[in-house]
Amino acid sequence: MAVQNSGQGGGNREIGQLFMVGFDGLEPDAAIERLIRERHVGGVILFRRNVHTPGQVATLCRRLQEINAEVSDEPLLIALDQEGGMVMRIEQGVTPMPAPMAFQAAGSSADCRALHRISGDEMRRIGVNMLLAPVLDVNNNRSNPVIGVRAFGEDAATVIEYGGAAIDGLRQAGVIVTAKHFPGHGDTAVDSHHAMALVAHDQQRLRDVELAPFRAAIAQGVDAIMTAHVAFPAFEPDAGVPATLSHAVLTGLLREEMGYDGVIISDCLEMGAIADSIGVEAGAVGTLRAGADIVLISHTEARQHAAIDAVAAALAAGALSAQRIDEALARVRRLKQAAAVRGWRELPAAPAGLMAPQALALAADVQRRALKIEGPYRPLDRALPVALVTFEVRDRTEVDEVANGRNKEARSSMLDALRAAGFDVTEHALSAQPTSADADRAIAFARDAAQIVVQTYNAMLVAEQQRVLGALPADRLWVVAGRLPYDLDLVPGAQGRLAAFGCRPPALAPVVERLTSGA
Repeated sequence: MAVQNSGQGGGNREIGQLFMVGFDGLEPDAAIERLIRERHVGGVILFRRNVHTPGQVATLCRRLQEINAEVSDEPLLIALDQEGGMVMRIEQGVTPMPAPMAFQAAGSSADCRALHRISGDEMRRIGVNMLLAPVLDVNNNRSNPVIGVRAFGEDAATVIEYGGAAIDGLRQAGVIVTAKHFPGHGDTAVDSHHAMALVAHDQQRLRDVELAPFRAAIAQGVDAIMTAHVAFPAFEPDAGVPATLSHAVLTGLLREEMGYDGVIISDCLEMGAIADSIGVEAGAVGTLRAGADIVLISHTEARQHAAIDAVAAALAAGALSAQRIDEALARVRRLKQAAAVRGWRELPAAPAGLMAPQALALAADVQRRALKIEGPYRPLDRALPVALVTFEVRDRTEVDEVANGRNKEARSSMLDALRAAGFDVTEHALSAQPTSADADRAIAFARDAAQIVVQTYNAMLVAEQQRVLGALPADRLWVVAGRLPYDLDLVPGAQGRLAAFGCRPPALAPVVERLTSGA
């Protein structure tokens, strides 16, 4: 069915269905209402800025669907990143999910499948019908600042096993499942939120490693695949063109060679790799021309409207074909046939069945078994005071949206748990990206203490965190890797080196158990 121009603002009623947008608020604001009522966007993405409690999110999702139902017969896709670990957009009132890498450390793909089914079912009950998960990147670059523990493993076989289990579990729950970030963001040392990364391997290596988990996901029938703002010169001759904008990658490789006919969704076009180069508006046209079906623009209303207008103008000028738009619309309509999308009216106003005792027990057990202790170890001495140095994320980012906003969730700190265990603890907390003066103060605080516990956050990538670790006496030092487990290599002589694969309270609970009991 050919698209029909509405003549409204240079836009197109049907074209809006190809856009997923975000907004700021716990309830619909004027910006998102305009985008739904006037531009007929097809989907909404939620972040922590939209989340307080499961009941509030359920009310928000229902209201968004009600607004949309006034102007469209097609329900909204309502999506969020609920990967586990630090990437938990909804944290309060739901079963805590370990970070993906924790599952392989715990050693059970069956538990991975079960917990993803539980999490997907909880999201569906709340009104979220599409998960932008799981991550199928192979984290084979230890210096990767953005993937790390978001990956299920460091080799393709592990990612296929555990990523496949996650897909199975989420599909059993009835939500739409999105594999990301195609063709693979694991072997990069650049965060595409800030700049474009490049993976320079040849085609055979990429097929054997980076592409293998996506090939397996396609065979499983994954619903959607999200693009990476990463250049792959082995497939795209122009090294300045990321996969998100590459016809050779999205159509030639993913569609034609790999045989994928599901929905392709771009990663957010407001990320630096796109916004600071080609720009959001041209990026929207470019990703659709390359083969994407849904354009994701997460934050800025002006950019969202401008991008819809840019696509309409490109269609009118013949720079974007009506056939390409019709193909994308058909895939989006097919995706929206999912029961989780069509059945929004049947959901109870107050979501039930969350945080079941057996679900909480399983999540805690996986996190406990995932705890990794490197080398010689001894527990803390209860008779001696503890100086706790905590490196914590303090800025809201696209990846690690932390509990320092409107929700006031628990900090990523062991302070309260150590005190509850009977220890005399004082804490010096500082940013995960400390200044030199911040690091000096942390060293002065801790260096003369009888026992020192340092909770790092990607210290192997942060020089000032490394300086703090290097300045503290190893014979009185315990180190907890709060995200990348590779931080433990920085302090081979510490009295205890523990990796939690995360720094939210559920991940830290077994760490405190081991530090305080040694069992």
